[in-house]
Amino acid sequence: MSGKIYKAKHAQGQSIEGECLSASDGFSARYDLDRLKGVFSRPAHKLFGQSYKDKILVLDAAKGGVASAWMLYEMKSRDLCPSAIIFNAVNPILAQGAAHAGIPMLSGFDCDITQAIASGARLRIDTKNQTVEVL
Repeated sequence: MSGKIYKAKHAQGQSIEGECLSASDGFSARYDLDRLKGVFSRPAHKLFGQSYKDKILVLDAAKGGVASAWMLYEMKSRDLCPSAIIFNAVNPILAQGAAHAGIPMLSGFDCDITQAIASGARLRIDTKNQTVEVL
């Protein structure tokens, strides 16, 4: 829905604009991604086969721990990473990993953000104001 603004409870990183991939699925950098090809690789994932490079990911919840966190940094170092990640719920370890990698992240909305924002939407993320706007 164009022009709609969603307020997050938590936000970090730089403000950006970009196209999103959205799915009511979780996110594990370790188990869901082919980090060398830049695509979702777990066959059961709703975004299977799609490239996450330079996309804003809109997903349900962060999965995984320390391995997923350091993998975000490794992905960023090879310029093969999402431009931002938006979650309904995120764990502290993945939030730290995103901060270390310089990947903007927002989480905690009053609605299911994966149902509110469709894949392909262009988004404006304002981390200072903790908002996501559908353009």
